[in-house]
Parts: sequence; C-alpha cells; structure tokens
Amino acid sequence: MHILAIDQGTTSSRAIVFDAQLRVRAMAQEEFPQHFPRSGWVEHDPADIWSSTAASCRAAIERAGLGPGDIAGVGITNQRETVVVWEKSTGSPIHRAIVWQDRRTADLCSRLRAEGLEPMLTERTGLLADPYFSATKLKWLLDNVDGARAKAEAGELLFGTIDCYLIWKLTGGASHVTEATNAARTLLYNIREGCWDAEICKLLDIPMAMLPEVRDCAGHFGETRPDLFGRPLPILGVAGDQQAATLGQACFRPGMLKSTYGTGCFALLNTGPELVQSRNRMLGTIAYRLKGQVTYALEGSIFIAGAVVQWLRDGLRIVREAGETQALAEAADPEQALYLVPAFTGLGAPWWDAEARGAVFGLTRNTGPAELARAALESVGFQTRDLVEAMRADWQGAGAGQVLRVDGGMTARDWTMQFLADILGAPVDRPEIRETTALGAAWLAGMEAGLCHGMDGFAESWALERRFEPAMDESTRAARYAGWKDAVARTLTRQHEA
Repeated sequence: MHILAIDQGTTSSRAIVFDAQLRVRAMAQEEFPQHFPRSGWVEHDPADIWSSTAASCRAAIERAGLGPGDIAGVGITNQRETVVVWEKSTGSPIHRAIVWQDRRTADLCSRLRAEGLEPMLTERTGLLADPYFSATKLKWLLDNVDGARAKAEAGELLFGTIDCYLIWKLTGGASHVTEATNAARTLLYNIREGCWDAEICKLLDIPMAMLPEVRDCAGHFGETRPDLFGRPLPILGVAGDQQAATLGQACFRPGMLKSTYGTGCFALLNTGPELVQSRNRMLGTIAYRLKGQVTYALEGSIFIAGAVVQWLRDGLRIVREAGETQALAEAADPEQALYLVPAFTGLGAPWWDAEARGAVFGLTRNTGPAELARAALESVGFQTRDLVEAMRADWQGAGAGQVLRVDGGMTARDWTMQFLADILGAPVDRPEIRETTALGAAWLAGMEAGLCHGMDGFAESWALERRFEPAMDESTRAARYAGWKDAVARTLTRQHEA
C-alpha cells in the first residue's frame, strides 16, 4: 500500500506517492500563476490551486503505476496563512486568495499596535500584529468585497487556509475542517487554550460561524470524492508546510532545529511542551498536535529566500535557470563587499517591518551578475543567522553550535549550504530525502493508516546525506555579519530605527 502526499506550495502544487517505507515512488508538479495587483499585494486564483492540485495527484498516481486500491490514505501539507473565503452553497470563492506574502493590511496592523493590542494577541496566539497572518487578510475581504460581510454574518460564507479549502474541495464540501498547526497561524486561534478566540474574532469583526473545526494533525479528515481517484480515499494527515517539514526532519526532541528553504525560509526550534514567550520578536507556535498533546516551537520567518533566485531569473534575467547561480557565486570577485537585502515584500523576523523594501549596498563599477548572484545567495545565510541568534537569546535550550537540519530546493546548492554553515559557525545537515515537507505529511497519514512507524521508528530512519562544517574563520565571520546588520539597519523604515 502507498500514501499520496499533497504539497500545495506558493508557486506550484505537487503530489508525491510514497510506499510503506516512505520512499518516493513518483512525483508530479504544476506551477500556477502569481497575481500582483498592486505593490506589496500577492494573490492566487483558488481555481488554479485546486486544478493544479487535482491534476498533480492524478499524474503522480499514474506515474507510480498504481490503481485507486493501492492508496491507503492522503496526507496534505500547504502554504500557510493564505486566505480563501467561499460560498457555502456553491463553493465559489468570493475573491482571489490573499497570499501569506501580501502586505495590504499593514496599516490595520499598525493601528492594532498603536492601540496597544499586540501584547494580548501575542500572549494568546504566539504571533504578532503583522499582515503575514491570516486574520487581517480575512477582515480585509469582509470589509472590501461587496456583500461579503452581510453574507458572512448570515452564515453563507466559509473561511479556510489552503489545507481547509483543499479538504473541502476533495470531499465535495463534506468536511470544513483544519488542524492545529494551520489554525495556529491565523492570529485567531488561542494556542494556549486550543480553541478559536472569541474576543479576537470580535475585535476584528469576524463571524465565528465561518471558521472550520480544528483537529489533530493525524486523524480522519474525510474521504475524497469517488470520481477524483476512482474510489474514496481517506484524508489522514494534515500539517502546515513548515510544521510538516519539522516532522519530516524528525525534529521530535526539544532543542532540535530545522530550516526550510523554499520561496521563503522558515526555521523552527522544538521547545517541547513549553510555549516560549519570545523577547526578540520570534513567533511562538504549534509544532504539531498528536492525540491531543501539543508540542510547541519557536519560529522565525523570512519572506524571501528562493524567491530571490526567481528574481535573478525572471526580474533581472541574469540567469536562465536557478542552478546557474552557484557557478556565478563561485566566480564573483571576493574583494567586493556586496549586500543584498531582499525586502521585496517587507522584512520578516526578527524585524517585522512591513514597509521595508529591497536594497543593494556596496555597488561598484566592477559589480556584475556574479556579484549580484553571490549577494543574493548570501542573503539567505545572513537572514538565517538573524533567526538563530534571536532563538538563542530567547531560550536556553537553543545552544551555540546547534546542528541545523535543512531542506527545500535551495539546499541542493553546495555553495549556499557551505556559506550557511560558515556564517552560522555551526554544522548544517542535509538529509537523504529532501522532500521533507511532503514526507512529514506522508508520515502523518501513513502512521494513522497503520502503515508506518511511530515517532521513535521514524526518527531512527532519518538519514544524513551530507554535513557541512563551518570553514570560515571567526574574524571574517564577524566582519561579514556586521556588514549585513549595517545593510539591514539602512533598509528598515524610520519607525523601526528608534
């Protein structure tokens, strides 16, 4: 028997078929359009998300040479914080999905902070008053789409993050459910009490009837429509992409740390049953919830990681393929101290500056594509160090020299991973299976189906492909990082400089 894992991401939808030993049997992927209606606004068409997901699933099953009777269950992982609102009766979205990168609610978040509400929001949700999270996006839809608020108050509209929307579509509208890790990213879910927060919903004028039921990460979420895959398939595991990657990296012990490099970069540090209150604007969040037991994490979110390589390719057009950046970086002039701060949609942790925009410092007449490529790749390492430094300051369980487990598309580039180890001054471990986000979702579903081992057995199966040890001397590391911090300070908006 096999598991079908859906990995619905920011730029593409993928489906991967795993066997009972969690080995990849087949994969299919479809990109879909990005919409940027205004500066700082990012949208997806829910129809594109659904069609690319369904097509990828069918293609992956076909490529694996399997029939519907060979699939024991479905696991789902997804881009988090992205918001869809649809009509309960028809399933029609009322607007394009507002993506996690979108910054249109920056002014609303500024008002919430000015009114002194952020400490309460952080205490209950672990999050900050930032446009990144779902709640203010949802409020914007209700306030700006004609008739939306009246329909919502009449119980005619449903809200969901992408996992919830896909479950609703897969089950033909039979299940309006989510799970704890996605709920924890909405700014509406009390992660201490384990429920939607009525006071926050009232504050933001969000009718609670719109909100889905919240379940554990592993369990029965419903069955797919028979016509989709030839027979109903049970949906047995769901987690937001970064939490799924944490599971896929087997970061089950407090103190274990992983970082995923996709469109953005997201580092999670397992803090066990303790919800750490960050003093450095890290996020407290749910790492996973199994059998009603919550494990917490500290998280740092970087909005632009792999997206900076897409910018080199599609914006500047200095490379034709992402893989060309490594050779360019290796050829760059080592004497040029170029820093690229990729604040294209604001800066995430630990700065949380929604108004900041990208900048390049240190340009000379000799600066060319090679130096820009190197600065782009280095920006990912520098931003990761920002996160790790903040986590170490927040929690004594995050010791210096902590091994970082990495995954995601950018980790295939040895040069980038070596620089990451160098600037961190700590080992970086790359696993044999790099599809750890989908792997985490597959493990949840496989465990629930009785096909796969539990935590201990799964952790023992984690395998190292390569360890990158730091080779940069401490004085160079300190000087390079000081230059980065100076570049960021010059990029931050005035309100953050005080």
